[in-house]
Formats: sequence, structure tokens, C-alpha cells
Amino acid sequence: MRHSAQYGYVFLTVFLALGLAGCRVGPQYARPSAPLAPEFKETLPSNFKSSDGWKVAQPSDAALKGEWWKLFHDDELNTLEGQIDPANQTLKQAEANFRAARAAIRFFRASQAPTIGTEPSIGAVRDSVNAPYFNKAVANNGTGNFTLPIDLNYEIDLWGRIRRSVTQSREQAQASAADLETTRLSLHAELAIDYFNLRSADAQRKLLDDTVSAFRDALQLTEDRYNGGAAPLSDVSQARTQLQTAQVQATDVDIARANFEHAIAILTGKPPAQFTLPRIPVTVAGPLLPSIPGVLPSQLLERRPDIAAEERSMAAANEQIGIAEAAFYPTLSLSAVAGFAGTSAINWFDWPSRFFAVGTTVSQTVFDHGRRRATSDIAVAGYDSTVASYRQTTLTAFQQVEDNLNALHGLEVEAGQQQAATSSAQQSLDLFNTRYEGGVDTYLQVVTSQTALLQNERNDIDITRRRLEASVLLIKALGGGWDSSQLPLQP
Repeated sequence: MRHSAQYGYVFLTVFLALGLAGCRVGPQYARPSAPLAPEFKETLPSNFKSSDGWKVAQPSDAALKGEWWKLFHDDELNTLEGQIDPANQTLKQAEANFRAARAAIRFFRASQAPTIGTEPSIGAVRDSVNAPYFNKAVANNGTGNFTLPIDLNYEIDLWGRIRRSVTQSREQAQASAADLETTRLSLHAELAIDYFNLRSADAQRKLLDDTVSAFRDALQLTEDRYNGGAAPLSDVSQARTQLQTAQVQATDVDIARANFEHAIAILTGKPPAQFTLPRIPVTVAGPLLPSIPGVLPSQLLERRPDIAAEERSMAAANEQIGIAEAAFYPTLSLSAVAGFAGTSAINWFDWPSRFFAVGTTVSQTVFDHGRRRATSDIAVAGYDSTVASYRQTTLTAFQQVEDNLNALHGLEVEAGQQQAATSSAQQSLDLFNTRYEGGVDTYLQVVTSQTALLQNERNDIDITRRRLEASVLLIKALGGGWDSSQLPLQP
């Protein structure tokens, strides 16, 4: 009866503990507020959708998709972008980090179940008859020790420490998944920017090749006039200088193009020596800018993976506060051992050789000189830090959208102004060429007009590049078609 009462006490204790296991100490998570504006300040240029302001795109199939680079309708760009996911090593590193964070969930979840182990042993002991202070009357030929124990240990989660650890690891895995998507978005945007820079360099090189050809003809004309006594030697020197300067600029463009080509090779997982892109100049007259649907400012919080990562980090930091507070409460553990123990292999597994023991342990730290309080304060400070980081990331996201909206609108105006300036420079050059051939003006006027025209034509190309780059950066600032619903719920 006494043994039955003891077992009943143990099981009653365990039953009550399991009932209390639904308790959780610490704060419940609620997403903190973030700075928002009712609408964006800047407006889209006229060739973009929702140019009258940022609104929810209708119909929904016009919204940004995951393969956002297809909005540019460039087959070469589409092919290159498709090579990032399977080959980029930076992305593989981020993916491995996510897999590690996901495995951490299983690690902490294992604490919700008992730990069972065994440590079988076989041994023999014979005491020496001649040992000091040994009673020879109890001497024997030795004893066997055959043991097969099964140990069970289980911490009953009274205050939610283990459950919060599992939740925290799950939220950290979601933050890692968002980090992976941030890396993916950044790499795809970087490749698009490098690609348009390379195509801009191709356009610059084509312009300079045409300019070198024109300057070579001008030099020949000047030499002919000099040989005929119609022009001074200084005109020949000026014409030759113009030609050589254009050749230097063409060489400089080639250096920049090579760097962009190398960068694209690395992004697609190839050594630069095994990667070459043919020259295809970007079109200045009518660059194919994407039509990007607008969004509301409140939607930006759900579309940016970096904001989602910060928000999940906040949730994980909140769980850490609960874990720290659980340390102030006692810990209840259940332990048991059972198995067989015999004196030889013959009676090892006989029923009388069985043994077992079961019991509970309550442990409580009485004095730690403020260690637990310090740990709790660290957790609270860590949470406050993640809140500030979340809000700062949100502000940065709005800044990036506004910056690129302003850039696109301003560059649209600037493109029109630059095209007018280029037309004027061409007209001026034609006029001074005619006047020089008629002997009215010196060749210096022609050289000045040639320099002005070349600079304006190069500005045309550069503005086109900047418009394409700003389009990519705006898409990136909008999350590139991603939204927080894509986070794994149970990674």
C-alpha cells in the first residue's frame, strides 16, 4: 500500500504539472506601429501606370510578379536572370542559412518530448582476499554485473520556456526566409543594373566609333585644305587632337564595359574568362521602360522582404523576453529508469531481475546576484533594438520609393530637354562646318561644336541608362513582386 501511495503521489504531481503546462509567462507579441503616410509624395512619369497617383493596380494580373525583369521585354536579360537562382553562390549561401534556421526548429521542438536513453553494461568484480581490512568470511569467486537500464528525462514546460523557444526558432526561420528573398531580389536587381550599364557602354562605344569615323574624315579634309594652302597647320593639329581624344574615350568605355561583363559573369556563377556578351547598344530614341502598377504606402510593409525579416526578428526578440522571465520560476522535471540487472547472462532477463524508479524534481534558483534580472533586461533591450531597426527599415523603404519616383519623373523631363539640346548642338555643328568650308570661321569653332555635340549625345545615352536603372531600383524598392504571404508558415 505504501508503494501504491507513493506512485499515486508521483502521478498526481505529474498530472497537475501537465495541467499547469499551458501557462506562459512574458508578453504576448503584437506588431508595433510603423511610420506611414496616406500617400506617396512623388508621382510617376506619364509612361507609367497610375500616373495620377499611387493606387491599387487593377486588374490584379497587372501587379508585379516574381519574374519582374520580364517587364523590360529583353530576351537576353531574361536569359541571364534565369541563371542566378541555380548558380549564384551568394544566393546558395543564404539558402543554406535558411535551411540551418529551419533545422533549429526541430532542435528546440525536441525538448517538448522526453529524452530516452540506454547505457547497457557488463562487468565482473572479484575482491582480493588479501586486501587490507577485508573480511575473509565473505570472500567469493567474484560477482557478475549485467545491466540494461532505460533512462527517461522530461522537463515539464510549466511556464512556456520550451514553447517560446520553439516559437522563437520558427520566427527566426521566417526571418531567415525573408533574408533569402532580400538577397534574391538584390542579386536580380544588381544583374539588371549591370546589364543596362553594359548596354549603355555598347551605345557609347557605337557613338564614339561613329564619331571617330567622322573625325577622321574631318582630319582628312583639314589636311587637304592645309596642303592646298587654304588652312593653317593649327587646324590640322586641332582636328587630330579631336580624333585622338575620341579614341581615348572609346578605350575608356571598353574598360567600363569589361567590368560590367565580369560582374554579370560572377552573378550567373561563371568565371569571367568563360563568359561573353555580344555588343547590343541600348536604344536612346525609345527605351522600353516597364509599366509598373502603383501600390498604397500601407502595402509596402507587406511587399518588402527586408521589412518582413525585421518584423519576424521583433517577434523572435519578444519570445526571448518570455524565455528570460521563465527563469524566475521553478523548473519541474520527471525522471524514470527501468530495466534488467542480473549477476550473469543466465538470469539477466529473468522477471525477478527487473528494476525501476520514477520521481519528480523541482529546482529553483534562490540567489544569483541579479543574473536573471540582467538577462531579462538584456532581452527587453534587444526587443527595443529590433523595434527601432524595423521602423528605420520602413523609413528607408519609403525613402527609396520616393527617391526613384522623383528620379524617374525628373529624368523624363531631363530626357526631353537633353534631346532638344542635342538637336541644337547638331544644328550648330552643321552651321560652323559650312562656315569653315566657306572660309568664314576658323576651325576652332568647328572643334568646339564637335565637342558640344559629342557631349550631348553621350548625355542622351547616359540619361537613358539612368532611367532604366531607376526603373529597376523602383521595382526593387516595391519588393519585386514579393509579399509576406510567401513566408513559410511551418518551415
